[in-house]
Amino acid sequence: MSSAIDQNNPERPDTLRRPMRKRIKRFGKKMTRRIAGIQASQSLVPDTPIIGNEHFDFLDGFTDNWQTIRDEVVEILKHRDDIPAFQEISPDQYRISKGKNWRTFVLYGFGKKMERNAEQAPVTTRILEQVPNLQTAWFSILAPGYHIPAHTGVTKGILRSHLGLIIPKEQEKCRIRVGDDIHVWRPGEIFVFDDTYEHEVWNDTDEERVVLLFDFDRPMRFWGRALNSMFLKLMKLTAFYQEPRKNLINFEDRYEAAIRRADANLEKLSDGDD
Repeated sequence: MSSAIDQNNPERPDTLRRPMRKRIKRFGKKMTRRIAGIQASQSLVPDTPIIGNEHFDFLDGFTDNWQTIRDEVVEILKHRDDIPAFQEISPDQYRISKGKNWRTFVLYGFGKKMERNAEQAPVTTRILEQVPNLQTAWFSILAPGYHIPAHTGVTKGILRSHLGLIIPKEQEKCRIRVGDDIHVWRPGEIFVFDDTYEHEVWNDTDEERVVLLFDFDRPMRFWGRALNSMFLKLMKLTAFYQEPRKNLINFEDRYEAAIRRADANLEKLSDGDD
């Protein structure tokens, strides 16, 4: 990688500067664009930026239990400093995730449960287990005043859902644009969207925003499902998948250690009171 490119991209992580990784990423983008049309034609739900909840019968479990889910994330946030920023998990996100403004507490990554993190949110995890072909799930924690720039997702074969948990009082100032649609989060409300449409997020308030974000396979006919399965298997062989998986394990260790320290300190205080 030339020094000129390094200077033009001073925030680019070193792992993303490797020529082979860049070539694989370019090939992957071309492939996803080519198969998007097939996935859209095979879709059993509308190919629109935001897709109506009536197409997904498993969403009621989230809205019926959203307060319990919120209570679980409130406990998790007591160790906020040990929750990683998005780009610490996935270096590819460095353009849209800066500093500690967008933290992610991951429960599922690429179809695999993060067992120790999941223990911190047992009710949330139990409900997520009812989602057909769940791929990823995490608590998405957005700092006050942060703007996530416009970007697009990886594949039309996966849909994304957001459940509002901790939402600023000035709700109209905390919003997401998907394509030309603007959506405002509200506590206990859930919606599904196709993140291959350009989308961006604003939290123009002085309060933190927390949602449960999860991805699942788009309902498709046989050939669409087969194509999506093949694509995901190929993606799991790349650094786009392998690097976050390693990072997730490290941060799972770190968060678990933070809980142990907190429990030990609480025990010491309790002994002191005796």
